[in-house]
Amino acid sequence: MSESAPNMQGWALFLDVDGTLLELAETPQGVHVPTHLKHLLEDVRWRLDGALALVSGRSLANLDGLFSPLKFIASGVHGCERRTADGHVLRPEVDAATIARVRGQLAEFVRGHEGLLLEDKHYAVAMHFRRAPEMQDEVYRIMNEVLTHLGPTFALQAGKSVLELRPGAWTKGSSITSFMQEAPFAGRIPVFIGDDVTDEDAFEVVNEMKGVSIRVGQAAATRAKYRLGSVSEVLRWLQTVPPVVPPQPAQ
Repeated sequence: MSESAPNMQGWALFLDVDGTLLELAETPQGVHVPTHLKHLLEDVRWRLDGALALVSGRSLANLDGLFSPLKFIASGVHGCERRTADGHVLRPEVDAATIARVRGQLAEFVRGHEGLLLEDKHYAVAMHFRRAPEMQDEVYRIMNEVLTHLGPTFALQAGKSVLELRPGAWTKGSSITSFMQEAPFAGRIPVFIGDDVTDEDAFEVVNEMKGVSIRVGQAAATRAKYRLGSVSEVLRWLQTVPPVVPPQPAQ
């Protein structure tokens, strides 16, 4: 990023949560949002005139619980849920009965294998194997088997020690595209910070918009143009707004 990069007051900031704002935990329920992080995000949101949104794989309800009493403009379940600035929530139409059958099948599988965790996101189902890494191949097998029954409207989303079945028409990138057509984001330069493969489509979208894409950590390959080394570096970088200290270019 050059020294002539625009002041962050002209940016639209989109933030992944787990692995970006919060350190990863063994389970999704194992994280805690400290008060100082809530204060930091509220301050950055004020400095950006409201142009800040969370873009997460978690559900909107889960995000609201974590960041309570704050409620952010946000995208949840990898773009399947989206809350606009006026509080309107957009959700996909899915076959509840089909999802229920899939959920039951996967729950039975998880009960028979210690260390696995099934996360129900209503529109999507995620299987975590962080506590049972030796089960990765079996997790991919059962999830691909279920996907064949769900059909082409669903997709598999890989993450860090997790594999998720979700409606395929929505992504983090598509949610950013939609946000950028609405106030308070329209007319600004998009900035997205994420940490894993679930964020790559959003990096690509932001790059196409001539925005700023930043990946957290030391991944070998990424579409992101810039890099921050850790969650703590992300938080320190956000504290510099304004002025903004540019992150390092991705290698």
